[in-house]
Amino acid sequence: QVQLVESGGGSVQSGESLRLSCVASGYTVSIYCMAWFRQAPGKEREGVAVIDSDGSTSYADSVKGRFTISQDNAKNTLYLQMNSLKPEDTAMYYCAAGRSAYYNDGYLRECLGLDAWGQGTLVTVSS
Repeated sequence: QVQLVESGGGSVQSGESLRLSCVASGYTVSIYCMAWFRQAPGKEREGVAVIDSDGSTSYADSVKGRFTISQDNAKNTLYLQMNSLKPEDTAMYYCAAGRSAYYNDGYLRECLGLDAWGQGTLVTVSS
């Protein structure tokens, strides 16, 4: 079983940056892809970014050009670098680990089998 713990959230002003981390433990060899999600109060959960075992990435349109997902396999750690933050980025951010991924036209689209989730880290962006 895989366990995930997020950290790095906080309160910042518009235009500032944050770097989120997600440390995986347990049977990490079973992880094929990892993803970041977020959920703002009263809104649906939204996929933010995905990365597979080869390092291929995919981003939601709302964060393209501003966020970067990466991983350090030696440290079993997933990162989300968030630049140029906006108030609409305010949400609880969760990392998740999946057992497979969906590809379309050779591009990574979605991380599947997300049976491991972190507890979340809160990001608040003020204007």
